[in-house]
Amino acid sequence: MSSPQGIEVPDALVASYTRNGGEEERTWIARLPALVAELLDRWQLERDGGTGSGEASLVVPVRRRTDDTRAALKLQMPREETTAALIGLRAWNGDGIVRLLDHAPESGAVLLERLDGSRTLASVEDDDVAMSALAGLMARLHSVPAAEGLRGLGDVARDMLASVPAAVATLPDPEDQRRLHGWASAVTELAGEPGDRMLHWDLHYDNVLAAEREPWLAIDPEPLVGDPGFDLWPALDTGWEKLHATGDAPRAVRRRFDLLTEALALDRQRAAGWTLARLLQNTLWDIEDGRTTIAPSQTAVAEALPHH
Repeated sequence: MSSPQGIEVPDALVASYTRNGGEEERTWIARLPALVAELLDRWQLERDGGTGSGEASLVVPVRRRTDDTRAALKLQMPREETTAALIGLRAWNGDGIVRLLDHAPESGAVLLERLDGSRTLASVEDDDVAMSALAGLMARLHSVPAAEGLRGLGDVARDMLASVPAAVATLPDPEDQRRLHGWASAVTELAGEPGDRMLHWDLHYDNVLAAEREPWLAIDPEPLVGDPGFDLWPALDTGWEKLHATGDAPRAVRRRFDLLTEALALDRQRAAGWTLARLLQNTLWDIEDGRTTIAPSQTAVAEALPHH
């Protein structure tokens, strides 16, 4: 989809909004080229390359006319998660994460510093080196006091536990049923102390990009207030196909878990319990989508964790 301004909206992004959305989503995606044009004018920006997109967002490389700063204009339909991301980016203020330069919350648009989208942390061959870099960023993100207005892990945990009985009933394998009950028990033990740190919630290798300001910076946060142990799973699971190909994925997961918990100074048993909470959450989402078995990768991560 293009406009008289020459702003291209990738077909995949249009399809995502029109296929999965209602009238509000279709209206927003239809207006997107005009919205980009408005923001280019408002923020005195010039386009500086072809547009790109994720599943839900459009990214336009730009330069500021005032000082020639290279930046990225990112637009996503306003939702709870875009509001949370904006709150997090403002609170972190570029410490370990992409810097927020400007924002228009009413339209779901942010102007971000430009990073190197062609080089992620997945490009680092040595997994220990890559995971150490990720752990360093995660430690910095967790050190910033949680901002007001973000959802808390306590609420998330309660919602998960309420969904477990119906979810278990959809699993025909008794072993899968036992696993889900076990993970729910771990969450029940921890739910009373959900934590108070600001979590990224989706920090894995592909959400860490090379930068000019620092070697690596995080992107695409989904901020949540809670225990740092709840933030580990995306890092443990990142590049799963490559881990699986080693023939000993549990060993690699254990190595990552040891490195992360040491770098973040976490209690290992508590971190293992909150990681099981992530496995529970992922499986509940899978069941909502129609799956009737626990994904092998979830089971493999669970078996690699210290005994809980």
